[in-house]
Amino acid sequence: MQVSEADRVKKVKSILVTLPKPENEKSPYFALAQKYNLKLDFRAFIHVEGVPAREVRKEQRINLADFTAVIFTSRNAADHFFRICEEMRYEVPADMKYFCLSETIALYLQKYIQYRKRKIFFGKQTAKDLADVLKKHAKEKFLYPCADVANEETYNWLQENGYNVTPVVLFRTVVSDLSDLKDVFYDIIVFFSPSSVQSLFENFPDFEQRNTRLAAFGSSTHQAILDRKLILDIAAPTPEAPSMTMAVEQYIKQANK
Repeated sequence: MQVSEADRVKKVKSILVTLPKPENEKSPYFALAQKYNLKLDFRAFIHVEGVPAREVRKEQRINLADFTAVIFTSRNAADHFFRICEEMRYEVPADMKYFCLSETIALYLQKYIQYRKRKIFFGKQTAKDLADVLKKHAKEKFLYPCADVANEETYNWLQENGYNVTPVVLFRTVVSDLSDLKDVFYDIIVFFSPSSVQSLFENFPDFEQRNTRLAAFGSSTHQAILDRKLILDIAAPTPEAPSMTMAVEQYIKQANK
């Protein structure tokens, strides 16, 4: 069923964010919903499941004692690294070095280690931000905890720059059951990964976009939507909207005039 562009640009009254609900009320999405009187729901379209220690040891042949540094690209990576250490009864040495893609991830390590007594380095958002620090530690043997759908851009950059880095799959991305959303409509659905777009179609193979506006963060997520022959209405980041909430708000301002 084709829907005219005029019909598609109706006022926005509801948004579905394809992430777990934030633990605190400080999320900018809550402020956005309150400001524009929107119905706002969060729902994880994908979730992660840990890989058992025996698989890491026997199939991936990883010996944690071989590594002097760890690179964390997400809080999930940190969670599953320390889980595996516990399952393997491996006590992480006090001189282990931790390299985190962002300060948020670095601060999250306080959940597992004494932050001030450890060697922790962080960038702004990418491995390139850590370039100067990494050069000073070029002789380290880096472990790269990741999902089965790894951040290839970061890993490739590390390899291209000659670092001794070994990936280890500690968790897998799994499609969530969304069957209860079958007859639920939202004006905007916000995606953050190609996997979440895949989840939509695995749950609803006959999905038709119609009046639903789609928002996506990151070039790979943009492409996943376009590959499905869907309309990408809201793209982020952009120079004008570096965050997803800013991009969504700019769209709502126009649509809800």
